[in-house]
Amino acid sequence: MSTASEHAGQAALSICEALLLAMNDRRLLPEHEILGVLRDAAASHENAVGTDLEMQRHKAVAEVINAIIAGGNSVRRM
Repeated sequence: MSTASEHAGQAALSICEALLLAMNDRRLLPEHEILGVLRDAAASHENAVGTDLEMQRHKAVAEVINAIIAGGNSVRRM
């Protein structure tokens, strides 16, 4: 069963993806810059430290971000 926290996380992800697409569409940020933002975000979670549970959560977040990069969801490739 989903929690309010999970819903908030999904909403935040959707908003961020929409913003990245809009910035790319408006040519505010080129594709390579958007991918750089995503890679930086993934790296910050991949390099995070903490308890075993915190590390599992950071790893899961990094995996989601890397899946977004691989899927091209946040950049409309021309």
